[in-house]
Amino acid sequence: MDIKERLAEYLLKVQAIQLSPNHPFRWASGILSPIYTDNRRLLSFPIIRNYIRDAFVQVIKEKYPHTQYIAGVATSAIPLATLVANELNLPMVYVRPKAKDHGLQNKIEGFVPAGVNVAVIEDLVSTGGSSLTAINSLREIGANVLGLIAIFSYGLDISTEKMDQANIEFTTLTDYLTLIDKALEMDYITMDELTVLKKWRKDPQNFYSSESE
Repeated sequence: MDIKERLAEYLLKVQAIQLSPNHPFRWASGILSPIYTDNRRLLSFPIIRNYIRDAFVQVIKEKYPHTQYIAGVATSAIPLATLVANELNLPMVYVRPKAKDHGLQNKIEGFVPAGVNVAVIEDLVSTGGSSLTAINSLREIGANVLGLIAIFSYGLDISTEKMDQANIEFTTLTDYLTLIDKALEMDYITMDELTVLKKWRKDPQNFYSSESE
């Protein structure tokens, strides 16, 4: 079993990802979704936590061997970035979605000199907005962002388009299509539910509204 399949199995087993095609969840953006992701849950399972750490480290060593800094996207990727930076013995920072409204009003917590090579760690990519906000913050201070690595992505077209426009290389340890296929294999969903899940990904903004018409 490869990393994508193994991690998809872990995500389902510990309910870090839940699937509910017939009773969708509402995301903060307002989108109705048959899938809900809470990767913070993974931190409670040492075997899985370490597996993810090692997978991140493997990607960085293979794709970004000249990485000098690890940056985590606040808040859920902070512990992941810490684990990865510690394993690689590299400096680590994290990036807030916006500057604090008090104190030093930092947006980037930690010290990042201009010109260093940075690998960005993220837990989840949906539309890509929060990830790109962090990447742009790093670029604004002169950091060279080598790429973004996430545990999971929904594989939405909008996120791919945003990453391409920002000229960011983007890697995920596992993804939506791998996960739903694994869910069917593990009898978490039926074939009919798999069909719904595949259709939703093609038009997440409008899928459930059109279904109710």
